[in-house]
Amino acid sequence: MPGPIVETGDDLVLRTVERDDADFVQRLYTDPWARTGFHEHGHKNCAEVEDVLEDEFEERDTAAYLACVDEPDAPWDHPDEDEATPVGLVVATHVDRDRPGFVHWVAPEFRGEGHGVEALELAVDTVFRTYDPNSVGTEVVAGDERRHERVEAVGFVDEGRNREVTFVEGAYRDVTQYGILHEEWEGR
Repeated sequence: MPGPIVETGDDLVLRTVERDDADFVQRLYTDPWARTGFHEHGHKNCAEVEDVLEDEFEERDTAAYLACVDEPDAPWDHPDEDEATPVGLVVATHVDRDRPGFVHWVAPEFRGEGHGVEALELAVDTVFRTYDPNSVGTEVVAGDERRHERVEAVGFVDEGRNREVTFVEGAYRDVTQYGILHEEWEGR
């Protein structure tokens, strides 16, 4: 069951990630493109995902958010928390440093609906407001055009490329580094 609401957007909310969300989070480990963002190389069973939630997502310097939409016509503050439908995950690591790094994933059945852009915008805004870093960053693997479009739509700027550094679907691929300064975020 998704945790309490952290941020509210137009079409979704960000909630805290709870151990009960392990079944949903486990799905990202079946997506080879998503795994690269989380620096994972293989699938995980539910017990392993629960360990990740406990050992990594609950770290002091990590902010993890479950992006959820409510069922139609249910208000955001609906008393039944089960009305929230998880659609994605956004994780910011090293939030207590000058440059937190973001990884994000949208479940396949919700892609193309704009949830990824809104979830990432809400999470970036929350991290800038809560932790006050000078900039934030993210990485995108070559070939993941939807993610390139998503981070650029949010306002991230291409800062360079690392050539053939990650192995996805049978090939070494480039990784593009993206970043956005706090002052750029405020001025957009």
